[in-house]
Amino acid sequence: MKKQIFNPYLPSCEYIPDGEPHVFGDRIYLYGSHDRFDGAGFCLNDYVCYSAPVNDLTEWRYEGVIFSKYQDPVNQNIPDDAPELPLKFGIGPKKPEDINPRGVHAMWAPDVVHGPDGRYYLFYCMDFLPEIRVAVCDSPAGRYAYLGMVRHKDGTPLGTLPGDLVQFDPGVFVDTDNTVYLYSGNSPIRPEFDDGNHRSQVMKLEADMLTLKEEPKRLLPAVTESAGTGFEGHEFFEASSIRHINGKYYFIYSSVQSHELCYCVSDRPDGGYVYGGTLVDIGDVFLDGRTAEESLNPLGNTHGGIEKCGDQWYVFYHRQTNRTNFSRQGCAEKVFFDEKGHISQAEVTSCGLNDGPLAGKGIYPANICCRLTSKTGAVHSHPAIMTMDYPFLTQDGGDLEPEDERMRRDAREPVQYIKNLRDGSTAGYKYFRLDGGKTELTLELRGTAKGVVEIQSAADGEVLGSIPVDTGSEEWRYYDGTAVFPAGISALYFTFRGEGSLDFRRFQLR
Repeated sequence: MKKQIFNPYLPSCEYIPDGEPHVFGDRIYLYGSHDRFDGAGFCLNDYVCYSAPVNDLTEWRYEGVIFSKYQDPVNQNIPDDAPELPLKFGIGPKKPEDINPRGVHAMWAPDVVHGPDGRYYLFYCMDFLPEIRVAVCDSPAGRYAYLGMVRHKDGTPLGTLPGDLVQFDPGVFVDTDNTVYLYSGNSPIRPEFDDGNHRSQVMKLEADMLTLKEEPKRLLPAVTESAGTGFEGHEFFEASSIRHINGKYYFIYSSVQSHELCYCVSDRPDGGYVYGGTLVDIGDVFLDGRTAEESLNPLGNTHGGIEKCGDQWYVFYHRQTNRTNFSRQGCAEKVFFDEKGHISQAEVTSCGLNDGPLAGKGIYPANICCRLTSKTGAVHSHPAIMTMDYPFLTQDGGDLEPEDERMRRDAREPVQYIKNLRDGSTAGYKYFRLDGGKTELTLELRGTAKGVVEIQSAADGEVLGSIPVDTGSEEWRYYDGTAVFPAGISALYFTFRGEGSLDFRRFQLR
């Protein structure tokens, strides 16, 4: 069987959100922030990089740590009495490794660009600090060295002067004439949060990649100023990303909805953008008119960009896991342009970067689900909201590094699994190429559940087979059954009916 790739496309115990994909030479490189599994804050780990050949997206290679948070001067020589960082979004650390050490700042969503001088520049912000920092390297995935902060012409760091806007989620782009454009900022997610210091902005840089050639100017409208612009309901929130495609400039961003990536289009890189639409939403909200209340997955923020490999464009984004906002994973989907340059909203699938539908025979990890709902649907990924009434993706143990044996054998024994399938919960997978007729299935399960797992090819559709389960154990066990599928390309849904709670690690079709 030809090698396949699923969503998420990295090892199941790797948590790299905010993915910015860039093709340099004959490889695609994935840059992002780096969550710590079960951490109590965003982006607690160092920047790492993965890459793959542009002609084989099944072969992602771990490139190692490219920049450590301790390389930034703000994280060096931290005094013992440094104040704790604010846990503005967290639920509080459960153990020391759940948060960074006292006084140490995390590195948020970065971007990388191939500079006019042939070197590679990493742009990033530190948590709750207003500046943009830059590191540099001679190769796309080497060890980057700290260069400095983006600064005004007088040398003052951008973000520190009166009147400067707060810098956030930098995106960087070098145009065909070698002009360097830097995009930055976030905007209020609701009008009542507007303090006047947060907006979408664009600026030009000198060839040193640090000094402002032109002062920042406003770019996309905020929620407080969008009436009549076409951005209503999908205003800029954060996550600037820019691409030049067929003579047009496509600006990708996370909207005030937070769980969607949107795009807008202009004839120039620094203004005049017209709203285009939703690129992808992690709950398939807006697709076919779906509302947030009808979401197919736990909601939370998402961030990413688009890139072309061969003749195909993809959107890279992230999903939420572990009932928090702090264990996010990268996913990707194919996107398609029409003759007018419009991009249709991508459906969230299990296939992602795969050439096409998954084979109708084989062993698949349960964590590649593209739908995960309770009998009442899905809600925001937070323990206080989800409680233990909803299924969620998680793993046993703590955060893992790529050198860890459990990560290396991930394909054989998935580290991540679905936890807490209760009565009416559904795990859905799209899409498979099925031969039709009777198919034997094996599910790997554990828990305290008694009932049946119903098998369908359409959500809430006809039951094509069922597998009795009576776990009563915290040990993983195998449960067999059969289903009769129609021939062709089809989704696959598993719905638990019964009592107790079920964990789901893997399934086999044969």
